[in-house]
Amino acid sequence: MNRRTRLGVVAATALTLTVTAPTAGAHAAPRPGTDPARATLPAGDGWASEGTGTTGGAAAVASRVFTVTTWEEFRDALAVPGTEPRIVKVVGTLNATAAGCAAFEAAGYDFARYLADYDPAVWGYENVVSGPQEDLRAASATAQGEAIKVRVPANTTIVGVGEHAGITGGSLQVQGVDNVVVRNLTMESPLDCFPQWDPTDGATGAWNSEYDSLVVYGSTHVWIEHNTFTDGAHPDSSLPSYYGEVYQQHDGELDVVRGADLVTISWNAFTDHDKTLMIGNSDSAGATDRGKLRVTLHHNLFKNVIERAPRVRFGQVDAYNNHFVVPSSAYAYSLGIGQESQLFAEKNAFTLAGDVPAGKILKKWKDAPVTTVGNYVNGRPVDLLAVHNAQFPDELLRADAGWTPVLRTRVDHPRAVPALVGHRAGAGRSC
Repeated sequence: MNRRTRLGVVAATALTLTVTAPTAGAHAAPRPGTDPARATLPAGDGWASEGTGTTGGAAAVASRVFTVTTWEEFRDALAVPGTEPRIVKVVGTLNATAAGCAAFEAAGYDFARYLADYDPAVWGYENVVSGPQEDLRAASATAQGEAIKVRVPANTTIVGVGEHAGITGGSLQVQGVDNVVVRNLTMESPLDCFPQWDPTDGATGAWNSEYDSLVVYGSTHVWIEHNTFTDGAHPDSSLPSYYGEVYQQHDGELDVVRGADLVTISWNAFTDHDKTLMIGNSDSAGATDRGKLRVTLHHNLFKNVIERAPRVRFGQVDAYNNHFVVPSSAYAYSLGIGQESQLFAEKNAFTLAGDVPAGKILKKWKDAPVTTVGNYVNGRPVDLLAVHNAQFPDELLRADAGWTPVLRTRVDHPRAVPALVGHRAGAGRSC
């Protein structure tokens, strides 16, 4: 029996999620007796409900329901031809890099030699690195990318089974498709085995990495719900330094880029990460992104996140009822106002460490309007725009994003948000 046939047979005995129905209207809860893997985004629940809505693989026939327990089975299930609805149920933790970094190394690549060749004392800071070891590093990186990236087809639901389902080291690519649901997974950020040294990045150079846990690229109608995004066993604090700079092996946790549109991101936990969530990846992408990148973020937890929660370019982004738990060390900002962005931030809750001023919550990258309404900081109402402009008079932000969100099923009082989100957001919680 080949692997794909075995996947279909295993599907017949698939496990089901254990869920507790939330308060009526809170978010998508399957009807009693139904399979949570067939849940669809409720009408009016954020931008992904616009138009045809988002159903993922809810209508999949039995032969297109797969239960997987390894990364290889997962890739095979997604590679089955056709765009008819499919459901992929993840049992346990799938490890995309179980063989270790050495499995991807090109013959002749030697990290010690790389460090010696491009040491700033030898190479300097004026030119990007080049030569045999850089070529071998790039080839090694290509091999890792081919192993850990997986394309998600249209009309697909990927759902974790139970409280402990997840993916370690993998990168889901939702690229150029419509109608995708990703639910109930703990996604540990991929660890880039082969970061590139760029001596021209800043005054003292920097290590740059690739791979996000999830990328929505040029796709529409995508619902990302009840997932946990984390650095897991490899937080930035555990990473070494070379040339006086952190050997950064993490990129982002979630990107929505390059003409992606109609995305709802709800009830997720984003934890212990630096550059977390980017909406729009380039100031020069107006031809692709203008009029798109419409994203809703609601009832998400951003805990100990340094920046990009999110950083926005171009899109009409509705961020409401999210809880931001802000660390005192190294915090940069939460909401980044970028090129032609139209961010509407309403009734969010911010829990700031005592030495973090509320003015840092917003960050001006480019001149663009922003609406901030009814947000609370440490349990009290705060005008985020006013405190930012008072603290940073050389980086004044403009009021009024120029639109008012209507695609919402429920809006909670910001005082209730920390407890509500803390109890329900993330993988393995009520969904």
